[in-house]
Amino acid sequence: MLYQIFETQRSIMEPFSDLAQAAAKLFSNPLNPMSQTPMAQRTSAGYALMHRLGKDYEKPEFGIRTVKVNRVDVAIHERIEIDKPFCELRRFKRFSDDAATLTQLKAQPAVLIVAPLSGHYATLLRDTVKTMLQDHKVYITDWKNARLVPLSDGEFHLDDYINYVQEFIRHLQSIYGNCHIVSVCQPTVPVMAAVSLMASRGEKTPLTMTMMGGPIDARKSPTSVNNLATNKSFEWFENNVIYRVPANFPGAGRRVYPGFLQYTGFVAMNPDRHATSHYDYFKDLIKGDDASTEAHRKFYDEYNAVLDMDADYYLETIATVFQDFKLVNGTWDVKGVDGKVERVRPQDIKGTALMTVEGELDDISGSGQTRAAQDLCSGVPASERQHLEVPGAGHYGIFSGRRWRDIVYPELVKFILNHAPKSTAKTTVTALPQATEAPKAVVQASEVSAPAKASTPQAAPAAAGKPSAVAKPAAKTAPVAPAKPVMDKPATPAANKPATKAPTKSTAKAAAKPASKSATAPLNKASGKATSSASVKTTWVDPSSKA
Repeated sequence: MLYQIFETQRSIMEPFSDLAQAAAKLFSNPLNPMSQTPMAQRTSAGYALMHRLGKDYEKPEFGIRTVKVNRVDVAIHERIEIDKPFCELRRFKRFSDDAATLTQLKAQPAVLIVAPLSGHYATLLRDTVKTMLQDHKVYITDWKNARLVPLSDGEFHLDDYINYVQEFIRHLQSIYGNCHIVSVCQPTVPVMAAVSLMASRGEKTPLTMTMMGGPIDARKSPTSVNNLATNKSFEWFENNVIYRVPANFPGAGRRVYPGFLQYTGFVAMNPDRHATSHYDYFKDLIKGDDASTEAHRKFYDEYNAVLDMDADYYLETIATVFQDFKLVNGTWDVKGVDGKVERVRPQDIKGTALMTVEGELDDISGSGQTRAAQDLCSGVPASERQHLEVPGAGHYGIFSGRRWRDIVYPELVKFILNHAPKSTAKTTVTALPQATEAPKAVVQASEVSAPAKASTPQAAPAAAGKPSAVAKPAAKTAPVAPAKPVMDKPATPAANKPATKAPTKSTAKAAAKPASKSATAPLNKASGKATSSASVKTTWVDPSSKA
């Protein structure tokens, strides 16, 4: 019933929103004498804000037309490779008439980006895709709005999500021989399950697996988001947040978790921040600050566009990831497309290098939740595992914005090239415009003691797309037993050859100039002890600090 009430309210507000937009244009048109009155700018700004608060936000487009590769503009053609009932596999194919650039593009590695299905569209990763297109063949999972999927297409379960990911991996392998996979937020868990099952069967697995800001072990460092899933029962979710799609949509009658409820949860996490942002937009309109107002529109056009999730998928994610912790407890069984039930065993992964990324200020997936993947993938050699904590970054900042481009991406592109097949290992990496100003990295490889289990299981549904919190100057430093340092000069994103892999129990330090402040990725804050796996930690040095 709530869904029908919401749709009725939206339908009533739509003409008033359009009227407010017309009034805003009327009072800002210089040809209209009323625009010259003393209060015209404020009146126009007020109507413009009213329009944005009341309008319906549809799915935005990626809108990536060109990218620069070695200072050459490369055209992008977006197309659908595989069309499934609940997901489209999109490819961003690159074209160039420059012979040297075309040769380089053909030699670059293929990357599958698994976008989150947690309320927002895959376009939330637009910056991630655009940046990676400089040095990779990029594919992305574009999840469909469940209210647009007819009942005749069947249900969608968490197991189906995993089967989709495996199908997409095999598709890329059939074209390129192998691929790399990057998961952001929610999909880190099903992606690990997909790769684990492929490894257990003896199938070829991706060359690398990068996990960014996801709830691998949602018991660690619980945030304010975690309390919902732990304090409410499974039955509460089923009875209070699941509704049927109204009759005016193709998926009429389908049980879903509505996107407007997820959006309400997003805003409720930081209501003051959003209120301030809208007030600043109002003031910028009065001042005529076009750059700031356009930035506000672009952000909220993306942030306010939400999708419905199939009820079975949503409820199973709540139970599996945030209440029963089946992945870390080793009790997760997945049903394949052939009907066979298999146990998820991350320890069976051996030929896939692992990189985990966390934001220091992430208030959705707390510190240590993603890094837990390092412990689970015990079959991956320590030299093939790397962890990066980004100082001052919130959840959104690790895959979009300045910190993504200056800190995360340079490390990610080196990690992928380090594990590329010989045929693509010497591919030239496109130099980033920020490369000369990016923070310098100190990469350490060390073996640490076994972890202590988290005392109190706490978790909550993960979500992507919150704006980053205000940055702190540096990340917290966790005590570890340092290995004997070995100096080496690692590759940069503009290098022609990949960086040398850091050997176990060694330290490789790269810094273009001296620095005095550093930030080391913290260990498990929930337990106060070191994590178990022998992993690679990346420590960032602030380039602005004086020697």
